[in-house]
Amino acid sequence: MYLIGFVGLLGIILCTGCAEDQPDEQALTVAAASDLYHVFSELGEAFTEETGIQVRFTFGATGQLTQQIRHGAPFDLFAAADETYIDQLLEAGFIETGSKEVYALGQIGLIFAEDQFPEMSVERLVSPHIERIVIANPEHAPYGRKAKEILQELGVWDHVQEKIVYADSVRQALQVVETGNAEVGLVAAAIAQHSPLSFELIETDEPLVQALGIVKASKRKEEARLFSDFILSPKGQEMLINYGFKSPRPQH
Repeated sequence: MYLIGFVGLLGIILCTGCAEDQPDEQALTVAAASDLYHVFSELGEAFTEETGIQVRFTFGATGQLTQQIRHGAPFDLFAAADETYIDQLLEAGFIETGSKEVYALGQIGLIFAEDQFPEMSVERLVSPHIERIVIANPEHAPYGRKAKEILQELGVWDHVQEKIVYADSVRQALQVVETGNAEVGLVAAAIAQHSPLSFELIETDEPLVQALGIVKASKRKEEARLFSDFILSPKGQEMLINYGFKSPRPQH
């Protein structure tokens, strides 16, 4: 098992840039899981065009954002990659009662360089030609926990455990493969389509149930509710599907 220094450095670099600078102090502040980086950036722009409400995002690992909310971080809305984190915050009184909504089902797969590995599957990870496999840290990142579960369920975890590199978030896991510091990564489908690397979806009967909630201490609950409604609207759901999510609701 590796925890290479590069990952820590990369974490500093990416976290510095993860909050999108907005000069408007009245902007709605949204804490969002790393897999939402691309789609929520687009969703935020569409929401602002329709309502005039500016949105400021902070992207990160769901577990780390959860801890920030517990310590009083001034977020208005929290979109997690796993509904259990919203449930925990609800039970502890940090999320507005009745505001929890399941907004998407997250999918995971393998990211790799096709010119180096023409074919890829979970079973191929045991190959001696693959020396490093990166996943997000299962301790605080739902996609990392899901990646570990898949490797265990398919019986390869014990064979590849010494190859595993942990990144702070699923987005950083993607960066580790893109920079050549691991041959393969298990990452969210939602962030893979913007990568020049190849992506192989892992079929699973239990996708990540992603949920959001309005932070109880928010002073912009109405604006947060409007953005929540926008995410759940047909337009918002279509954008999420286009980025590789499954909808939790039947589509008409």
